Amino acid sequence: MSQHSPSEKKFDARGKAFAVVAAQWNPHIVDALLAGAVATLRENGASVAGIHRCAGVFELAPLCARVGRTGGIDGVVALGCVIRGGTDHYALLSAETTRALGALAVELSSLQRPVAVAFGVLTCDNEAQAVERKDKGREAALACLEQALAFAAADSGAGRDANEVGFRAGRDPGEGKA
Repeated sequence: MSQHSPSEKKFDARGKAFAVVAAQWNPHIVDALLAGAVATLRENGASVAGIHRCAGVFELAPLCARVGRTGGIDGVVALGCVIRGGTDHYALLSAETTRALGALAVELSSLQRPVAVAFGVLTCDNEAQAVERKDKGREAALACLEQALAFAAADSGAGRDANEVGFRAGRDPGEGKA
């Protein structure tokens, strides 16, 4: 399991609004993802402008697109869970959902008021892995908060200082990387 996650710091998201779109398949997992995402948004001062449900992960991107284009929100968190079965269906759904949400994230970032899109879709080999990861809704919400705030900073010209993100004066940020 990956040990990397979005920043655990608190964000000041007062005045920011987010929507959450969640698939209905595997509800015992997705409902936990949803609860974690909503709690995290609220804990950071954001308002939850809407919770929308769709049939499955394939339907996430089209519904996120509709919600994101309505205006009035700063981000949308997409949540779902795909568990590998005995056919290629898992691979097809996982790949297409990832591709569609990635393309949507780029598209919605170019709006006059950019909308962050967070990927909170679990793709697990089995039920036990999904249960282990049912708290990942919090991480998806944190990623969405951080991206929305990054968009706001970029639009205001208030980017983060190089020292704040770990760059040392006189050193190329790519130095030492292969």
